[in-house]
Amino acid sequence: MEYFFLILSTLDSTLRVATPLILCAMAGIFSERSGIIDIGLEGKMLAAAFAAGAMAFVSGSAWIGLLAGISISMLASLIHAFACVTHRGDQVISGLAINILASGLTVVLGIAFFRQGGQTPHLSNSGRFMSIDFPFSESISTFPFLGPIYSDLIGGHNLLVYLAFLSVPLTYYVIYKTRFGLRLRAVGEKPMAVDTAGISVTWLRYRAVLCAGLLCGIAGAYLAIAHGASFGREMSAGKGYIALAAMIFGKWQPRNTLLACLLFGFLEAISDRLQGVPLPFIGEIPVQLMQGLPYILTVVLLAGFIGKAVAPAAIGQPYIKER
Repeated sequence: MEYFFLILSTLDSTLRVATPLILCAMAGIFSERSGIIDIGLEGKMLAAAFAAGAMAFVSGSAWIGLLAGISISMLASLIHAFACVTHRGDQVISGLAINILASGLTVVLGIAFFRQGGQTPHLSNSGRFMSIDFPFSESISTFPFLGPIYSDLIGGHNLLVYLAFLSVPLTYYVIYKTRFGLRLRAVGEKPMAVDTAGISVTWLRYRAVLCAGLLCGIAGAYLAIAHGASFGREMSAGKGYIALAAMIFGKWQPRNTLLACLLFGFLEAISDRLQGVPLPFIGEIPVQLMQGLPYILTVVLLAGFIGKAVAPAAIGQPYIKER
């Protein structure tokens, strides 16, 4: 029974840790399916986390914090689109610029506004998305095995966790079952054909990048006002890059990308639980190695699968309309 609860708590933590990865990876699918490389997922998520934490503290409302996070992330997406789509700038450099700007600006503004070393003040319960208890959770929790699974693994999460998992079938539906999705995939493969059909390549790519900004904003808000109770400097901790690796490993497909995100989340969850725990025939694994497992896997996957995953044909290529 002890091992059951250990596995259950690890899976529960996996869902929580994987939530921002899933949202960011779905954001990357929207952007890169349209042909726009989005290295700036990390910066948009970090900026959204700061905006959400700051506004949730000022207003005392988690919903206002969420809207602030989404707004800032979409503004950063507009800047990225303006640089890369309108002015045909280098997409990687633009994304890195957003990451660097967010990394420095959030700390500077945090110190200027709150004078807490770049952090935002601790939020009250009204400023956070709290856990949701499913109906009859308390009575069903006494049942062996099924009770804890229902009350702790399936239930007991905040709204943004469920929204993250809902974003996967929603992304699949939008990209593969709608006219907008068909055009989105076409503009990432053959933008000239889309333009010839009388459809604006620029407007399509702007909308795709804005969809990415929306999902990144939710991911950043989750870090500050759902999973945590305040913004902390560099709290995204490379999750945007890990989401990119998961997206590439999943070959730009929502279902495969979800599985990759869960794998990363599981590694981070299990690394927290194995710190300082001696393993049979191995002994105690160094803490630094356990903490670095998700990042090591990121490098391994990118090195081993980047050549096998086929990206959209026009990705990273600015479209120049022929006259």
